[in-house]
Amino acid sequence: MSPPSPRGTGPARIRRTGIRRPWRLAAEAAALTVAAAVAFPLYWMVLSAFKPAGEIQSTEARPWTLAPSLDSFRRVFEQQEFGRYFLNSLFVAGTVVIASALIAFLAATAVTRFRFRFRTTLLVMFLVAQMVPIEALTIPLFFLMRDLGQLNTLGALILPHIAFSLPFAIWMLRGFVSAVPDALEEAAYIDGASRTRFLWQILFPLVFPGLVATSVFSFISTWNDFLFAKSFIISDTSQSTLPMALLVFFKPDENDWGGIMAASTVMTVPVLVFFVLVQRRLVSGLGGAVKD
Repeated sequence: MSPPSPRGTGPARIRRTGIRRPWRLAAEAAALTVAAAVAFPLYWMVLSAFKPAGEIQSTEARPWTLAPSLDSFRRVFEQQEFGRYFLNSLFVAGTVVIASALIAFLAATAVTRFRFRFRTTLLVMFLVAQMVPIEALTIPLFFLMRDLGQLNTLGALILPHIAFSLPFAIWMLRGFVSAVPDALEEAAYIDGASRTRFLWQILFPLVFPGLVATSVFSFISTWNDFLFAKSFIISDTSQSTLPMALLVFFKPDENDWGGIMAASTVMTVPVLVFFVLVQRRLVSGLGGAVKD
């Protein structure tokens, strides 16, 4: 009589593997299909940026080109204000990311570690603020920026984006701050650490992955903003941001689709670079890096 097969081996495991494998292959095929559908517009954008003008205007759309050209990128970089627009976008996005991260960290710590009146009301207000569409607040914000004297300045873009980034960042960082055990804070106080030292030298590094995750949201929403840039920068084009550069290639008689695709490709590169720089922190931030 042969000895019994170890648990999880033998014919039973083979049968289970045979049952699970088709479902696994189907799931992988579905994931690849969704990934291809999401990536195809990006591929078409980059392809159109490298296509010569004749192929772009052709009625026969082909998903390839045998004669790649840099003419569209040359027209983009020959625009006199393109470099200024790029630097303005970089300054606005960087300021929003840093300011919103610091403010959200302090606010999340306050609503998590301290008990005070109207604390729940304040959290509900943060949640309600996320439900209000940006389009509904554009006109009130326009008059507010006008009264503050911020129209035609980069401040008119920085302040609203910080305000819209904070509710999401605070809600997300609450989970990271609350995940830090109270025993760690008590041990730091026993060792002689002040509240400020605990905040910046102990708590801040622990919730830093969460700050990176919220910074991605702030960076993308600010970098791709067109509504505020179009509404608040009226006459001084030197204060415009990169999305406004696309308007140069929209012409009354015929749009320059090669230039539009090339400018869009250039706009996408900083976002990809930002993702590459923070990808490790982003994964740990979305998964929750702090455990008791």
